[in-house]
Amino acid sequence: MADPQSNARLRADAGAPTTGVIHVRTRLTADFTVISNALAQRRGSAVTVGVAVYILSLPTGTPVTITALCEHFTEGEILISRALRELEAAGYLERRRERLSTGQIRTRTYFYDVPCGDGGLSGPPKPPRPRKSPAAANLTPASTTSTEATPTPTQDRQKPASLSGADPQAVAVLTSLRRVDPRLVLSEQEAVRLAPAVAQWLAADVAPSQITALLTARLPDHFLTRPAGILAFRLRETPLPAPPPAPRPPIADRPAVLPFHTCDGCERAFRAPEPGHCRECRDRLAGDLLRAAG
Repeated sequence: MADPQSNARLRADAGAPTTGVIHVRTRLTADFTVISNALAQRRGSAVTVGVAVYILSLPTGTPVTITALCEHFTEGEILISRALRELEAAGYLERRRERLSTGQIRTRTYFYDVPCGDGGLSGPPKPPRPRKSPAAANLTPASTTSTEATPTPTQDRQKPASLSGADPQAVAVLTSLRRVDPRLVLSEQEAVRLAPAVAQWLAADVAPSQITALLTARLPDHFLTRPAGILAFRLRETPLPAPPPAPRPPIADRPAVLPFHTCDGCERAFRAPEPGHCRECRDRLAGDLLRAAG
């Protein structure tokens, strides 16, 4: 006799949660990366956690420069650079300058699955603090009287500098960027803030055309921030070119080479401005004249 069948739904597992995520685990034996909860559950930017997980999954020796990471992620170089700085401050990323056996200095990047130093986290993140309701925030004791004067907006806000105090050539370079890329439109305050960095490049004998090419090359398709932020990042992170070599001291003029002549006495070759006798013959003739005079 066959076993009885029932069309009723099976009861849910008593231990399964009624809300939230339910994990369906698969035991992996290859192509996986072990990541600590302190990193996976790190508070802050999701880009920072994503960059960290991607770097941990790469084999040793893979380039992890900003350019290489921007080729993999859709985020721009500003967000990628910010993520690397956060990981370095937290103790996951370390950059060392090491001297090779050839004498060259290279920058090596070390990435730790457990943060080193004091910047790392000691465990999973803490739950967020509950926010106060607006009604509770506005409740103040009746007997409490504030003696501090509330600063006015004009006191806290400094008057922005004007273009009249900025380098005119640097401002001209910044305002001409929109001719190359129409998205690079800057306000007056942004131009004043970026002008000192451009003036520093101009003082280093960098041509305006080279500065324009540097600031407009390989821009992302979509800006996640103001164009001034991208320009400020490139001016700050790009190293200044090496100064031109000092001019060499002028080479002293060599003395003129005297021509060869044949001695009239011994017929040997000697150098002299005019033909005649060599030094030995002149000394011998002078000795003969002295003896004859004595």
